[in-house]
Amino acid sequence: MHGRIDKKFCDPQCKSAYHNTRNRVAGKKIRTINRILRENYRILSRMNPDQKTKVKKDALARRGFNFNYFTNIYKTKRGHVYYFVYDQGYLPLDNNYYAVVKRN
Repeated sequence: MHGRIDKKFCDPQCKSAYHNTRNRVAGKKIRTINRILRENYRILSRMNPDQKTKVKKDALARRGFNFNYFTNIYKTKRGHVYYFVYDQGYLPLDNNYYAVVKRN
C-alpha cells in the first residue's frame, strides 16, 4: 500500500466493500426490528379506528402482534404504563384486555 502511514484501505473500492459488508449485518437486525414495529403499528391502527378502544390480548396475538417490540413507554401520574408503537399505544388492563389509544 502506498500513501499515508495510517492508511487502512488499498483503494476506495476496498473501503466501500469493507463498510458495505460491515453494515449489512447491522442493517439486517435493524430491518428485522423495523418490520416487526411496522406490523405492530398496522395491527394497532386497524384495531383502533376511533382513536380509543378496548381489545382482548388474544385478538392482538392472533393477528401477529409482538408484545416485546415497542418504540417508547409513557408512565402516567397514577402509575399506569402505556406502551407505544410510534403514536399508537396500548395499556394492559384486567382480564387480558388492552386499552388501545392514539396519541395526537
